[in-house]
Amino acid sequence: MSLQSSNAESCEKTVRWDNDKPYSSLNADGVLVGYYVDTVKTVLQRMGCTAKFVELPWARALAELEAGRLDILPGALKTEQRDRFALFSRVINRSPNVLFVAKSSLKKYPLKSLEDIMATDFKLGTQIDVSYGKQFATLSKNPAFLTHLNPIYSRTNGWKMLQLGRINGLIADEATGLVELQQLNLSNDIIKSAIVVSDDLAMIAFSKKTIDTAFVSRFNAAFESIIKDGEYVRIRDRYIPCKTLVQTLGCQ
Repeated sequence: MSLQSSNAESCEKTVRWDNDKPYSSLNADGVLVGYYVDTVKTVLQRMGCTAKFVELPWARALAELEAGRLDILPGALKTEQRDRFALFSRVINRSPNVLFVAKSSLKKYPLKSLEDIMATDFKLGTQIDVSYGKQFATLSKNPAFLTHLNPIYSRTNGWKMLQLGRINGLIADEATGLVELQQLNLSNDIIKSAIVVSDDLAMIAFSKKTIDTAFVSRFNAAFESIIKDGEYVRIRDRYIPCKTLVQTLGCQ
């Protein structure tokens, strides 16, 4: 695929989505919505472009981006390996992985860091095949830490186990966790702790085979415009149940 023109009449970009609230999902009417969906669509419109959303699992989306069959991958982290085939936007979202705990467990487990669980009988729910960042990976090399981990297949099951007291905590993306707890009516029983497990900053990845640096610069400028006129906050507040802090592009 050759470099596409930035002219409006030919400026259609393929954008990845998957069922991952609050970032992208189909609503009750079958309409694709979400923070990344609305943000990318709005920014591209200000550039005179349109978005063609393509449903792809994460690993497949990375492969398609590298091959040039996908133009835009929202919510990507910049790595040395991805630098080979992708260009990256400025930071567009901050939503760290944090420890959620049962409200009833707060007094029993006054934790200040994740490693503190090793001195307690704290049971930590972790999703199978999910990466929680460098700190967690380092701790996982310690056999004493591993004895506190309880593998789960889905966050929904994890929240229910947490409510029932079968585990004491669960690590989740801050925004995703807040949304899911609200939908499950568990916001009063399970709360976000102050322990941040990983705090990587999300960007937009662009295929080097279909996007050039000039396009990325225009994208960044258009994104800045939605921050300045308040549209960014309006979009984020539609999907994420916390007060937005523009300076960090995350929750206050």
